[in-house]
Amino acid sequence: MSMAETSQAPLQIVAYCCHYCAYAAADLAGVLRVPYPAETKIVEIPCTGRLDMLEVLHAFEHGADGVMVAGCLEGDCHFQEGNLSARRRVARLKLMLTDIGLEADRIEMFNLSSAMGTKFAEMATLMSQRIVELGPSPLRSSNH
Repeated sequence: MSMAETSQAPLQIVAYCCHYCAYAAADLAGVLRVPYPAETKIVEIPCTGRLDMLEVLHAFEHGADGVMVAGCLEGDCHFQEGNLSARRRVARLKLMLTDIGLEADRIEMFNLSSAMGTKFAEMATLMSQRIVELGPSPLRSSNH
């Protein structure tokens, strides 16, 4: 095998984080110097209720191996029920992923408050470990 055949691009996890809680928790993790996997790429959104299912599918299409959706604690959404809408969308996305031949576990919804920087790092690590077990997305090879 050549080096090109044995080397693999690092895994990519897109983390859609609500501005008020999850993004603030990720920022707090950074301030506290709590490490989380470098393959976690954070995308700040106003609220997980604004999560666009098509955008998530595009992330997978363009090489993401996994997607985290991180919002406010249930019952504490700054936009009332945005995180509940996001949870329903994530459930639908899991079904869609299965329909197209990807594992449903490649996407997960997490809830946390802005003070949970350490918890954000734990969730990102958990998601990274899950994606390592699943391996790279088969869609990735069709893009490169």
